Amino acid sequence: MPDWSYHPLFKPWLSILPGNAGREFIHRGMSTIAKVPGGRSFIEFLGHMSPSEKLHRNLFGLHFNSPVGLSGKIDPQLSGIEAFPNLGFGAIEVGPIAKFPRKPRTAASLSKTNDALILPEFAETIGLIATKNKLTISRAVPILIRLEEPLIIAEHLKDAGDVFIIEIDSIESIDDLTHIKTVLEDKPILLAIRHSSAADSLLKLKSASHIVDGIMIEEDRILTDSKQVLSLQQTEGMIHALNIIKNEFDIPVVTSGGVAEPSDALALIKAGAELVFLSGGYVASGPGLPKRINEALLDELGDGRKELPGWIWYWLFGLFILLGGALVLFFSFTKVILFYDEAFMQMTRLELMAYNPNLYKFMSHDRMTLAGTMISGGIIYMQLARHGIRYGIHWAKRAFDIGAITGFLGIMLFLGFGYFDWLHGLFWLTLLPFYIKGYKKTSSANQSPSSKNRTNHLAWKKAIYGQLLFVILGFSFVLGGFVISTIGTTYVFVDTDLKYICMTPDQLNALNEKLIPVIAHDRAGFGSALFSVGLLVLTLSLWGFHEGSAWVWRTFLIGGIPAFTAGIFTHLYIGYIDFIHLLPAYFALALYLGGLFLTRDYFKKDDSRGCSQNL
Repeated sequence: MPDWSYHPLFKPWLSILPGNAGREFIHRGMSTIAKVPGGRSFIEFLGHMSPSEKLHRNLFGLHFNSPVGLSGKIDPQLSGIEAFPNLGFGAIEVGPIAKFPRKPRTAASLSKTNDALILPEFAETIGLIATKNKLTISRAVPILIRLEEPLIIAEHLKDAGDVFIIEIDSIESIDDLTHIKTVLEDKPILLAIRHSSAADSLLKLKSASHIVDGIMIEEDRILTDSKQVLSLQQTEGMIHALNIIKNEFDIPVVTSGGVAEPSDALALIKAGAELVFLSGGYVASGPGLPKRINEALLDELGDGRKELPGWIWYWLFGLFILLGGALVLFFSFTKVILFYDEAFMQMTRLELMAYNPNLYKFMSHDRMTLAGTMISGGIIYMQLARHGIRYGIHWAKRAFDIGAITGFLGIMLFLGFGYFDWLHGLFWLTLLPFYIKGYKKTSSANQSPSSKNRTNHLAWKKAIYGQLLFVILGFSFVLGGFVISTIGTTYVFVDTDLKYICMTPDQLNALNEKLIPVIAHDRAGFGSALFSVGLLVLTLSLWGFHEGSAWVWRTFLIGGIPAFTAGIFTHLYIGYIDFIHLLPAYFALALYLGGLFLTRDYFKKDDSRGCSQNL
């Protein structure tokens, strides 16, 4: 669940559901999607959250895809464990696990000011048996199990986890810890302490340091009214504890909690944390937080991208589509009906104009809208090639390929009514070598995107809603392209079309039985182009939102102008101004303008390290 759906659509009403119903609805829903065939690919399509290989690390003899993990406080029922590895997490904590289940006396929630996570005083746990059953799944990432009663349950869970967490207060002696290590068959153990007690626990930590494999520094809490309140902002205290521990011990240290935004995680890692586990910050900032942290970490590593020379073939592909659209636009304002159309229909454009001027204008309107869509698509292709594929960004290449392949397949729709436009066929045949060359030359494009985003500032908050508008816009184009293509290959006309041209299909057939196939070809061609460009807009909206990527905002701005100008101005030009017919275009224009307004500051922001404004 990306932030663009979590904050505007789900969070407002999930928070008012009774008890933990909202949390369980989200977690169970995500896990259900992850378990169905193709579900994980669908989650990846929506968020593109897989961490870069540059962030992979080995620790405790285990491989972690990312240094970002999820605290067990977030999913005590383990209802989301199937889905979390797909959200950019490199590890999942489970627990605390006790022998018997314990239901919460109060529901987990965020404070009214959204600056603290409120949990029951005694943590919710599903117990030993249920935990073992839940953890029989194959593990996509390392599982860390927090043992509430380590002397009692360690034996039963030794094969269920990869690392085990034991709170320092739950052991009475070093002998107990040695016994647990033996029972766990020497699997890695982390000794957990709260950051406020780090200095006071040094003696105990020293005596245990030769037994445990690492230390987990945890967020502090305040107990009040049978609840524990965990402030989201505890970075300063966590870093202080990190400095104390790192100065005394030469073993790995990880942290849990105290991360509300990417800058917090970066500060902890810079201070020496090997892994950072998210708790309340994940709920407040949204499921996109691990992705944002991963992208910020890549940005901190610096720009190590190499230019792929093959990008120019993709850029030329887009340029030819733009020029082709410009040529179509020229003909739509002049001849409209070309010589091969006249040859097929055995009817000249002058004869058609003399018989029904509105019919001639109607045909020009289809070709104008096709031209605007092609020009917009060409601009998007060129921008993806120049600013994304050129530097090996994999999401840009994937978006380009999706749009291009669906565009090539769309030529099949020209056969819907038996009229194949040889000029369109020649055009796509000319483009094919450029695409194949670009595809092969850029096959090594596997770089993950980085981002300048560090805090939950106002520009980021606005951009979430702007991204939602662009996602809806892209989906609307895809749906519209599918509907128009379907109409073009079946009924050809809608009621408002027939009202404008003042003729029925039977009358058109009586005039010229080859007239409808030509019109159907134009409609199917426009629908195919809109479908393809819609996929470009959709993937750009889903995958291209990274703070400071001003080129993405310019792509939306410049790329949208030809399509909307042609789509709306054309109807005004020919007098086809039926409100119902134009309503989808007005709706799309509103989404476009709203998206541009809400995302401008985010994409053009140079320095995101200013004041934080949490959601």
